[in-house]
Amino acid sequence: MRTPEEMLNAIIQFAEKNENIRIVGMEGSRVNENIPKDPFQDFDITYFVTDINKFTANDDWLSFFGNIVMMQKPENMELFPAVEDGYSYLIIFDDYTKMDLTLLEESQFSDYLKQDKLRKIILDKSGDSHADVIPTDEEYWIKKPTARSLDDCCNEFWNLTSYVVKGLCRREILYAIDHLQLMRDELLRMLSWQVGTEHGFDFSVGKNYKFIVQYLPQEVWENLLSSYRNDSYEMMWESFFSCLSIFRECAGIVAERLQYRYPDYDKNMTKYAEYFYHKYF
Repeated sequence: MRTPEEMLNAIIQFAEKNENIRIVGMEGSRVNENIPKDPFQDFDITYFVTDINKFTANDDWLSFFGNIVMMQKPENMELFPAVEDGYSYLIIFDDYTKMDLTLLEESQFSDYLKQDKLRKIILDKSGDSHADVIPTDEEYWIKKPTARSLDDCCNEFWNLTSYVVKGLCRREILYAIDHLQLMRDELLRMLSWQVGTEHGFDFSVGKNYKFIVQYLPQEVWENLLSSYRNDSYEMMWESFFSCLSIFRECAGIVAERLQYRYPDYDKNMTKYAEYFYHKYF
């Protein structure tokens, strides 16, 4: 595998030699000083160009960066269409370096800077230094919930219990699994708020809550992991009730610390879940 310096040099070298590329931006974890460095970090790169069509006509120019073993082009897909502006290439090379390269028109540069603060300008042929563009993950920090947000999270979590129960009682396990995951999304949101009430709301727990383990008590973490067991109806019920228990405790803590009211969805829907559990199992 190439060193990060070698790959970055190749990215800049290609841009320097191509007059169609005017500015190069880098985003993501490689510009986030709070993320530990490892070989799995993508090179999230944006080339600002005068004419995108000169690149999208064929892919031969991408060989400059190495031998490609896997590539996805969202703008060229039907089943998984692109959701962002520009034209993108998600590439894995034969040395397992990964680059997510996006092409944008030069006129889109101002919008690019406004959309996300976690980015860095590594080349600008106009001569501007962009010294004021300092990467920060501030937009990804834990958001302190309002009373309304806390109620909404609780409402969504407890409302979803009926769908899981229905799936389990009907013996439709895939349906139940999908809705339990939606419940777990709200559980993770609530757990992140609990972390915020303990450690502050000035940091991120990472994409998909991947760093939240660093802040949770060991017992809570182990209980959370156990709630992912879903390969049988018996395990699904255990995971389901485990999620209810963790959420109940966590939401209560958050509400108390922020001096918000903890809504009564819990009491009503726990009774609902227990009724059907005993009726069908």
